[in-house]
Amino acid sequence: MTIVVALTALLIALGLAGILVPVIPGGSALVAAGVLLWAWYESTTLGWTIFAIAAALLTGGVIAKYAVPARSLRQAGVPLTTQLAGAFAGIVGFFLVPVIGLFIGFAIGIYLAELRRLGTTAAWPSTIAAMKAAGLSILVELTAAMLATATWAFGVVTA
Repeated sequence: MTIVVALTALLIALGLAGILVPVIPGGSALVAAGVLLWAWYESTTLGWTIFAIAAALLTGGVIAKYAVPARSLRQAGVPLTTQLAGAFAGIVGFFLVPVIGLFIGFAIGIYLAELRRLGTTAAWPSTIAAMKAAGLSILVELTAAMLATATWAFGVVTA
């Protein structure tokens, strides 16, 4: 195993960890950077083909990461203003309580925005819908990154 393969694997592992625990920014970008490094080192048709496939998977994953949950939130009746309140509270929470504060702040922000908008009876179902959408977003991006990783692993084995 060459140092480039090991470095690529490290970048991919950091990217996957960054998707699951958003402490490391740019999870999908790190996965793409790792595969790009390997393709550049290989400089073969196979290497560039593997990179193109991985990049397409990651791009599709990033697009779907936002599109799929946004659709489910619209169906649940959670407005954009509530989503933005949750995002803002999540960022604040991240700095107050590293890592888990992002999720806690997001949930609190959604709940408070919906509490103000709808009252106590409807705030909790909206919060649950938003948390499910956030989880779906992570799952979509992670799935795309895992498929890109499997594509790269196939390239390493066949190269």
